Amino acid sequence: MSENINQTQAKKYILVMEDDKFYGNIFQTKLTEEGFDVTVATDGEKGLEEASKRKPDLILLDLIMPIKDGFEVLKFLKESATLKDVNIIIISNLGQEDDVNKALAMGAVDYLIKANISLQEAVDKVKKYFNDKA
Repeated sequence: MSENINQTQAKKYILVMEDDKFYGNIFQTKLTEEGFDVTVATDGEKGLEEASKRKPDLILLDLIMPIKDGFEVLKFLKESATLKDVNIIIISNLGQEDDVNKALAMGAVDYLIKANISLQEAVDKVKKYFNDKA
């Protein structure tokens, strides 16, 4: 566990929408160790339910998910009066330029390709995002 947890991080709530349970669990464990409050949703519909119950400070969103895919979720969030300002980082194996451009054009603040980034690098991006906002 990080000994000098940034107080702003300790209050930040992150919703991870990831259908791969293993990947979701390691994200939850690592981000919790860094002092974040983390919930994992394993499909887009559950993710939207969670976001509606408790507005996240940040969403890590996979694009390939059952029930509602990441693009559907992103569209819904950006059209929602209460959730449109939630910042969303895409974390996906879809690495085509068209997918990246589409997600960013739809309002995602960043796009991470799972195959090109380690778990620690992804966590560091999340921490940097909040530190830049502080």
